[in-house]
Amino acid sequence: MAIIQFSRPSSDFFSTLRKSVQQYFDEQQLKSSGNAHLYWKAGIIITSYLACFAAVMLVPMPMWLAAVIAGTMGVLQAFVGFNIMHDACHDAFSTKKNVNYFFGLSMNALGSDAFMWRQKHNVVHHTYTNVDGADDDIAKTPLLRMSESQPRFKAHIVQHWYLTFLYAISTLYWVLIKDFQDYFVGKRFNVEVAKMKRNDHLVFWFTKIVYFGLYLALPIMVWGVVPAIIGFVIMHAMLGMVMSFVFQLAHVVENVEFEHTHGDFTMIENEWAVHQIETTSDFAPRNKVVSWFLGGLNYQVEHHLFPRISHVHYPEIQKIVQKTCEEFGVEYRHYPTMRAALASHFRHMKRLGKPVNKVAGDSVLRAEFEHATVLVEEGVES
Repeated sequence: MAIIQFSRPSSDFFSTLRKSVQQYFDEQQLKSSGNAHLYWKAGIIITSYLACFAAVMLVPMPMWLAAVIAGTMGVLQAFVGFNIMHDACHDAFSTKKNVNYFFGLSMNALGSDAFMWRQKHNVVHHTYTNVDGADDDIAKTPLLRMSESQPRFKAHIVQHWYLTFLYAISTLYWVLIKDFQDYFVGKRFNVEVAKMKRNDHLVFWFTKIVYFGLYLALPIMVWGVVPAIIGFVIMHAMLGMVMSFVFQLAHVVENVEFEHTHGDFTMIENEWAVHQIETTSDFAPRNKVVSWFLGGLNYQVEHHLFPRISHVHYPEIQKIVQKTCEEFGVEYRHYPTMRAALASHFRHMKRLGKPVNKVAGDSVLRAEFEHATVLVEEGVES
């Protein structure tokens, strides 16, 4: 297992930030977990999803309408993941451990496994964010190149064209293949994670059986084999695209940094908190609609610094984080809109797909253009 360490804090940045955030909760007399707003939202999302599932199973309808509902179910599943599962698996949904565990199992209802998610996301991704060779979210693959330290293959030159397709099949791959690979082969992380206990094994198999029974066996009985499989694929295509793009907009964009491991031991230059800020970007922080549907995942900077605080508090926490960053000279990274972050993701992936000499040439041309612009502006001013 690789050993990765962060430098010791060189200032009071994070200690000051934590005190300010705690002061906010004390003054407002709030708990850091979810509140009535979150529970009402969870109820709306779950009810909407169950209504769609019941309709497509019980109400006679044409195939095209069933396909639309299947796609809608995929989007609603993503909202379940963003708003319910994510908080619960971080022990932020409720102050009660059992409640968090129960709602964390919504990950199993999406076809995967809550235990494996906690290792992959909570332990690995949140600790070693954007560290190539450790962070499984940017794992090396011949299909996608996400950081400069990863090898480039010929196919990457058009990766910005086909990445949407890969995102669409990502949860299908996860549910049908990856979970079982990880289960039988063992977690393939380069850093140490927890091992499954007996109860974790039982939950894994029981929920897998229930999932495939509800989403394949039952639809086959109602609709037939081909329509059921088509609906299953459509549902996952929407789930995969929505989930993948939302998570990528926080870490695989132009305004964040990437690190990479160096053999068996790697020392990260920054302290952990600063590293989280440098490798993470917020997007659309003032858009209440985006925040509502995405479960506050547009506040990824705040989430990475305070993962056990429910997302319903992030709009206020963001103000504290940005102010503290300004005070200590730490660059707070964000995009004002979701559209801007999405465009940045595609530009980032397009640039990383280019040959090295092409990227260098583009950099030279960009530098020359900027220099020429400065000369023109100076001429105008004179």
